Amino acid sequence: MDPNFVDSILDSVADGVFTVDLDWRITSWNRAAHRITGIPRDQALGRRCREVLRTDVCAEDCPLRATIETGREAVGVPVTMRARDGGDRRVSISTAVLRDAEGRCSGGVETFRDLSEIESLRRQIEEKFRFGDIVTKSHRLQEILALLPDIARAESTVLIEGPSGSGKELVARALHTHSPRSNRPFVAINCGALPDTLLESELFGHKAGAFTDARHDREGLVASARGGTLFLDEIGELSHALQVKILRFLQEREYIPLGGSRAVRADVRVIAATNRDLRQAMAIGHFREDLYFRLNVVRIQIPALRERPEDIPLLARHFIARFRARTGRDVHDISTEALGALMRYDFPGNVRELENAIEHAFVLCRGPRIDLCCLPSEIALAGSPPSNGRSAGDAFAEAEATVIRKALAANNGHRVRTAAALGIHKSTLLRKMARLGIRTP
Repeated sequence: MDPNFVDSILDSVADGVFTVDLDWRITSWNRAAHRITGIPRDQALGRRCREVLRTDVCAEDCPLRATIETGREAVGVPVTMRARDGGDRRVSISTAVLRDAEGRCSGGVETFRDLSEIESLRRQIEEKFRFGDIVTKSHRLQEILALLPDIARAESTVLIEGPSGSGKELVARALHTHSPRSNRPFVAINCGALPDTLLESELFGHKAGAFTDARHDREGLVASARGGTLFLDEIGELSHALQVKILRFLQEREYIPLGGSRAVRADVRVIAATNRDLRQAMAIGHFREDLYFRLNVVRIQIPALRERPEDIPLLARHFIARFRARTGRDVHDISTEALGALMRYDFPGNVRELENAIEHAFVLCRGPRIDLCCLPSEIALAGSPPSNGRSAGDAFAEAEATVIRKALAANNGHRVRTAAALGIHKSTLLRKMARLGIRTP
């Protein structure tokens, strides 16, 4: 076939395409390859492909090398390519073997697709579902996020309820960051981590001689947070004695340092959080009713991660981006199988456990993508379906069905609310339900 005719065909393709011989020298280079890399055809032909492409997989785990050596094609592998202008560009590559008229391997062909626009669109979508460091597609949390700016501007005391690891402190920090007090300190303390005397001293400070080893006056965290926000985490763990003192502090906006005799005015906004049901604790006499109502001026309830599974892919990629920036590791994505395992796991430790799982995967990951084997064993084993030869597409369909069923359950089978929670149109939800065989009561 006329080589010029072949070049004309390749130049009409929107993806970058090049071929190599068995010595890894480039034998063809289409117009899209020039556009994406910035390298003209005459500067690419005859050179070894790793000298031209300069991707993060050229030195190790080269998909084209693996294809030529094994005959197995690679499809849609995400990699990072160093462009001619020095910037990094995300592309997905696919590979195949080139064979001569006798069917013998004569080289390989690789296509690569620019993911810049897709990555940009993904970032725009993620920004839509972000408030500060809080990332969510959950309809319930989106409703809460819509109210946060108004709550942040107020001076009212806020009570945040939710299970451990669900992100209560993130909400508290977001309220502080968007409040008029944002340029002053945000001070947090765990009320269940210290015995009474130490906790009272930490909060309100002490005078010299108040207790053994108290040789000097010391300001507490309330004073340290002056003009800012005081975050009382796990406030349900307070003893009755300290509940009385916190109540007086909230009512009078003043406190007496341990061992002191004069009240000190406090200029702080108080945000409290608990993973306990304070109304139940109040009913059995473990929490003061007057303190509960003093705290419960504005109440925010954070759902567990298992009640908002649609957030798992968004959060996973959010944590991947965070750890990539923190470590400098070139890990950009997560495989379908690994994401499916995350979707099938219940996450008793909520968002904190998911973050730890992604950090664990970063430690073990050796390529640009997190695979199932990189996840903690309890997630990989509990989330993996029985080995029955199913394809990755089957695994993804099962993961998608799990997400939809959990979202339906969280919204009591209401399909409009479920579609809103998943961030899709109702008609799209109905099509997916029909395809996956999902029925509602």
